[in-house]
Amino acid sequence: MNFRIFILLFFVGYFFNSCVPSKDIIYLQGKENLENAPVAQIPFKPYRLQVSDVLSITVSAIDSKLVEIFNQNIVNNPNISNELFYYKGYSIDDHGNIRLPILGEVNVLALTTDQVRQKIETLLLKDHFNKEAGIFVSVKLAGFRYTINGEVNVPGTKILNQDKVSVLEAVANAGDITVVGNRKEVMIIRQYPQGVQTFSIDLTNYNALQSPYFYLQPNDFVYVKPLKQKTWGTGTTGIQSLSTIFTILSLVTTTFLLLQK
Repeated sequence: MNFRIFILLFFVGYFFNSCVPSKDIIYLQGKENLENAPVAQIPFKPYRLQVSDVLSITVSAIDSKLVEIFNQNIVNNPNISNELFYYKGYSIDDHGNIRLPILGEVNVLALTTDQVRQKIETLLLKDHFNKEAGIFVSVKLAGFRYTINGEVNVPGTKILNQDKVSVLEAVANAGDITVVGNRKEVMIIRQYPQGVQTFSIDLTNYNALQSPYFYLQPNDFVYVKPLKQKTWGTGTTGIQSLSTIFTILSLVTTTFLLLQK
């Protein structure tokens, strides 16, 4: 009798521990506790350019013929595919320079895109144009690139045509985290000139919106670790776990009856 109770308790405990609880799946929980709290601005730091980044640069003027040489690049075509950016954009070399018509090599390492814009405008107005020319420079990253791997439905390298990408957007573009993915410890691996740093963010907590890592930086690597349920090889839902339990119970019962003969 005691053995039967032990077996029953074992399988009950196994059932509750093998299922993935809803609190491990739902994003941004705890908002109800912050209803009366003041609205906090989500922190965002402008990205500083690194080696191998690719820029899309356009130069405009009152007389468009004056700046045609800057705008012959196919990158300025809005219908261009992301793959061609690598070949046709202004790539930052190992010394932190880009090569522009007339201006030659311009160092942009560790600058923001806005600082690059100001630098190019200053160089053009200094030696090549006057203010009456109406010079206007636009500088953008040629696509926001990041890589996501682990427990997501569509892992790989993604390129989005926007300036800011949150970790939730990155996850959504990867087909969402699987049921056995650990949403509480999403890792972000980020490259800096001085080396690599790793951060973690809990996407089940509403406070993630105020995390300094909520917004990704270009070239970030996002990794979603598996939950222990995947390591155990059990079901992720109650029905799946019950099926596993019945299978094991049937095997144990059959083995016990055979040994009794």
